[in-house]
Amino acid sequence: MKKFLLLLLPLFIFGCKKKSEINLEDLSGYWQIEKVALSDGTEKDFGLSTTIDFIKINGDTVGIRKKVAPKLDGTFTTSKSAETFSIKKENDSLHLYYKTPYNSWKETILHVKDSSLVVFNKDKIKYTYKRFKNFTFE
Repeated sequence: MKKFLLLLLPLFIFGCKKKSEINLEDLSGYWQIEKVALSDGTEKDFGLSTTIDFIKINGDTVGIRKKVAPKLDGTFTTSKSAETFSIKKENDSLHLYYKTPYNSWKETILHVKDSSLVVFNKDKIKYTYKRFKNFTFE
């Protein structure tokens, strides 16, 4: 019996992987919407967009999201308004809580790495973003 337990121990240790932690530093930057998946399974792909989202994290608990328009010279035209959000970890998930004078909502971060971001909202809509790359002309 002891030999059997010793054989199962490595399987248990290596089989139970800890859920990967989300690095908030990966969230900061310029993000371009790539596709949207609706709750009924319908997906809409986005091509080139005239606006992208700029996200900046200030510390561990707050951040801003702002719409910007990329220009051909590599600069951006920015809007004057920005949405602030608070960051909360709940039940092993990372949530962004937004509040404006007009509305409040929550997004759950499903995935964020250097080149991709996926968020999910209360309407069961999944937004997939890719890291924005400046225009290049060769």
